[in-house]
Amino acid sequence: MNKTLVFAVLVIFAAACGNTTDKKAELTSLKKQRDEINAKIKTIEDELKLTGKSTEMKMTDVLVTEARAEAFNHYLEVQGKVDGEDNIAVSAQMAGVITSVYVKEGDAVRKGQVLAQIDNSVLKQQIETVRTQLSFATNLYNKQKALWDKQIGSEVQYLSAKNNKESLEANMATLNDQLEMSKIKSPINGTVEEVNLKVGQMASPGQPAVRVVNFSTVKIIAEISESYASKVKTGNKVIVSFPDFNTEIEGKIHFTSKYINPINRTFLSEIRLGSGKVEYRANMMTVVKINDYSNPSTIVLPVSLVKESSSGKYVYTARQENGKLIARRQIVTIGNTYNGMAEIKQGIAEGDKVITTGYAGLVDGQLIKISR
Repeated sequence: MNKTLVFAVLVIFAAACGNTTDKKAELTSLKKQRDEINAKIKTIEDELKLTGKSTEMKMTDVLVTEARAEAFNHYLEVQGKVDGEDNIAVSAQMAGVITSVYVKEGDAVRKGQVLAQIDNSVLKQQIETVRTQLSFATNLYNKQKALWDKQIGSEVQYLSAKNNKESLEANMATLNDQLEMSKIKSPINGTVEEVNLKVGQMASPGQPAVRVVNFSTVKIIAEISESYASKVKTGNKVIVSFPDFNTEIEGKIHFTSKYINPINRTFLSEIRLGSGKVEYRANMMTVVKINDYSNPSTIVLPVSLVKESSSGKYVYTARQENGKLIARRQIVTIGNTYNGMAEIKQGIAEGDKVITTGYAGLVDGQLIKISR
């Protein structure tokens, strides 16, 4: 009986062990199936995501412009000021007290016109004295000459009378010149811009008395950094902008200085302009745009369209591929830039359709459509 009981226990234990082995094998099989199902699920999800993304790409709207060759100009912008071709500070030729001022600011004057008078009363008295002396000497000379012509009298008397007369004539000429020097005259035709004289004031040579400016020919003076000395030359085309008048005038550089100012390291350039377009005023400020580079035919695009990555600068273009319109990243080489525009030296040809709107967020190869 005991043997029978032991045998029964052994049979039950063996059956239990066999059942555990089967469950482990089943669990391993189920886990393997689970992993395969998860992998398939992930694959399908990824495909669905890509499909959804492609669908969104098809809905991307863009605007394009067709690339065309055109002229590109680069300008160097500097500040300039207006000056007349003739801008003269007239001063007295002799010292003296001002007795009269005949002009005021804004008056038009002619060359040789008297602007102011210096006290010349002493000179006039001297002239009257010499005039009396000259009259007597002339009469005496005429009588001595008449006698000498008849061989009457001595040659010494004749020559003495002649010398005295000529000496007084020279003295009279000098006094008359000094009388003219007492008048402050305009050396040019023009307009009075400044009057620095008052009646009773002392005038002296070298002291600015009246400024006369002639604006029939106007020049613009600009100071340019020496770093541009190789680019700025006589004959360069320029555009002179007058901000106060909202006006631009084209011209050329008439003169460039060969002297570098050691203080601010600049040199002077002058541009001459005709009259009539602007009411010029001395020292009026201008903006001078000097054309230092030109390309008569190149592709020009807004700088904002040019992006940059590790592979270089690029723009997006629209291309037809396999019947579909696709955005393509196009590497470009940039030349000069000016006023928000870039010179495209390589990468874009005439006729290429450059994406101008909707390029943000695009990727190479993305499907697009052009908005109308």
